Amino acid sequence: MEKNTHELQDTIEELAAKNADLEKQKEVLEAKVKWLEEQFRLSQQKKFGTSSEKTNPDQIELSLFNEAEITADVKVEEPTLETITYNRKKYVGQRDAKLENLPTETIHYRLSEEEQVCLCCGETVHEMSTETRRELRIIPAQVKVVEHIQHIYSCRKCEREGIETPIVTAKMPAAVFPKSLASPSSMAYIMNQKYVEGMPLYRIEKQFERLGVFLSRQTIANWVIYGSMKWLSPLYNRLHELLLQLDRLHADETTVQVLAEPGKAANSKSYMWLYRSGRDITPIVLYDYQTSRHSKHPKAFLKGFSGYLHVDGYAGYHDLKNVELVGCLAHARRKFDETLKSLPANVDKSTTLAAEGLQYCNQLFKIEKQIDEEIKNCSPEQRKEERQKRSQPVLDAFLAWLKSKRPQVPPKSKLGEAINYSLNQWPKLITFMKDGRLEIDNNRAERSIKPFVMGRKSWLFSQSMRGATASAIIYSIVETAKENRLNPMSYLNYLFEQLPQIDLDDQEALDQFLPWSKTIPKECRIPDKVK
Repeated sequence: MEKNTHELQDTIEELAAKNADLEKQKEVLEAKVKWLEEQFRLSQQKKFGTSSEKTNPDQIELSLFNEAEITADVKVEEPTLETITYNRKKYVGQRDAKLENLPTETIHYRLSEEEQVCLCCGETVHEMSTETRRELRIIPAQVKVVEHIQHIYSCRKCEREGIETPIVTAKMPAAVFPKSLASPSSMAYIMNQKYVEGMPLYRIEKQFERLGVFLSRQTIANWVIYGSMKWLSPLYNRLHELLLQLDRLHADETTVQVLAEPGKAANSKSYMWLYRSGRDITPIVLYDYQTSRHSKHPKAFLKGFSGYLHVDGYAGYHDLKNVELVGCLAHARRKFDETLKSLPANVDKSTTLAAEGLQYCNQLFKIEKQIDEEIKNCSPEQRKEERQKRSQPVLDAFLAWLKSKRPQVPPKSKLGEAINYSLNQWPKLITFMKDGRLEIDNNRAERSIKPFVMGRKSWLFSQSMRGATASAIIYSIVETAKENRLNPMSYLNYLFEQLPQIDLDDQEALDQFLPWSKTIPKECRIPDKVK
């Protein structure tokens, strides 16, 4: 009997231990299923839903925020009826103002002399008034052959009587690509089509065919690589020198596929790094193609730079010397936004912890917007002072909330990832409070890298490392031009016309072709938009 009792006790303990193990396995599997469901809903939202991260103001209202106290500013005057009333009527002449920068062709429609007779009495009629109709005429691309004939002169008398005959040759502009059909305009057009309009080379080839010009893709690619390496790379290098002299930069990176890289499979990933200037500085946007995402690449590119660098959470920037990293609150906010989007449709999102975290981020961005709207031409000192008064209380509350919720949330869930990201990045996320010139996010870099990402969807990959390097140079020139309000095609055409005529080692001469130079012709500039 005693033996049976011991056996029964052992069996109960074994079953209890087995049950405990099964419960643990069940918890692990439930967490995994929950994670997979979150990932599935998020992938569906990314595939079929809107990509906007804007928060619906009616969607989330949290009682934990005393918004009136946080955002109140006694300095702001109460608006009068006049300041909040506006007129929707269009201004007279607004359409004409939009067309004033375009060339105008005028066509007159008059009666012939035989028709200038009064239908009533037969007398000659006179012009009483006119009616004008305006329309836009689009002139499609045209291709024509330009022959450059260089005339050579000699002296008849010397030919007959002299020992030597001097030869005088008329000056002719140097070719942008000797012994080829390439011209400044054709090279600029091809680069504009690919790197601004996002058109792959095979479509450019077919487009030329429809215009009656038969250029192979290889020829077009050769023009692109030669033009970038020969003429644009000195300008790129000069922009790089000027970029390193600044004390506030933004950086980001994205993937690019290069088919013919030594020692790598054709489907392997390479990277296009982006570096650009910050707010209130002459815009410079530079791309740098590299074979990997290793930290040695930003170290090499930013050698000699010291100051603030706006980045996301990638650890590859952490070992930069003489550089203080500025985190991106937009990335932190995105984590909470993705958490909300991954929740089931039947969940009240306004009551979730993800909504609370998102609201903290929204409040910080709202304060930044209010500062810029309320204080026109806000100085860095004013912005820093206002941030200390308005943003610091929100940051303190946000940090306390993150620390309190971290133990309550599974770390591998979407919400756990969002909370851990914010806490791990916190020292960098609050760096923007140190200097009024710094920004709350790294969206400036993300906007600048987006044209490359959009273009990549069309042309998919680069054939060679030289092609990828050429792409980095051309993207740098056209994006810097766009940031400086230049028409990329007109600017490229101007560069290819003028750069072959100068000494590229002459820095003073080269600086005349920088996008912000006052010597850039008016024809290259984009007119200001009519408000």
